[in-house]
Amino acid sequence: MKKIFLFSLFFTFLLNFKVNSSNNVKIIVKIDNELITNFDIKNKIITKLILTNQEINQKNINDLKKISLEELIQNRLKKIELENYNLKSDNNRINTYLNSLTSYSINELENLFNENNINLKTFIDEIDTEFKWRNLIYQKYSKKIEISSEEVDRELKKKIQNQKKLTEYSLSEIEILSTDINLDAQKINEVMTEIKNFGFDSAVSKYSISSTATDKGKLGWINSSSMSKDFLTILKNMSIGEISEPIKKQDKIIFLKLDDKRSSDVSQNNFETLREKIINQKKNELFNLYSSSYLSKLRNTKFIEYKK
Repeated sequence: MKKIFLFSLFFTFLLNFKVNSSNNVKIIVKIDNELITNFDIKNKIITKLILTNQEINQKNINDLKKISLEELIQNRLKKIELENYNLKSDNNRINTYLNSLTSYSINELENLFNENNINLKTFIDEIDTEFKWRNLIYQKYSKKIEISSEEVDRELKKKIQNQKKLTEYSLSEIEILSTDINLDAQKINEVMTEIKNFGFDSAVSKYSISSTATDKGKLGWINSSSMSKDFLTILKNMSIGEISEPIKKQDKIIFLKLDDKRSSDVSQNNFETLREKIINQKKNELFNLYSSSYLSKLRNTKFIEYKK
């Protein structure tokens, strides 16, 4: 009851909280020795807005409060777990990622952060945590994430025998957490309303917890051979530009947008390329599954204390 009461008090505070209304640092959430402050929330929200070229106004700030808090909680849970492992930072990978986010150079990006009174180092620390987390998941589940090449080859050969062409889909996604079945309908309605009023890209930046959110939710081109049957069934009945109904997957709800589709010839010449695509796609699916499962276990073992 205490946790529910604190949670309720917190969201009463959050609804009235103006991100840039005070310079006083206040603790909002505490998880073990990790803290989330009003400054962290401000940094997260303004970062999202400037990286997605959105106007910094109170409405956009309010729209991003809940999702920003959830992302920060996930980040702190990961940091706590990573303290048990000696994983080194990969600065080259971090710099490559920063350069891929915008057309700005890293120096220009730092100036942009300074102009908006937010901390680039805080953002880089989150990226560092995410890369370390991915390394941890691969280390823990490497044997389970490995895909049988023979199995993939058999699947491809069978498809080549049965058809001359495969369909490729260019997709974008919105991924939200499903932690309470009673709140799912409300979350879905919020996302659908945002899509209707302001477009899919806006809904991605405000609600998606996927790593693709920084690239407008784009998944790129995905071959039909590498898709799960339920996703493929949905996409076959969609038109270009259409957005799917919400799709429930484990502890997530996913919206897919069909950006484009094309047919590709299946031949021995592109067999190896297609084979690698399928292997990578299956590895990513397994990684996301194990990552979500491991994070859910951590969440259940930690007391997340919402401060007044």
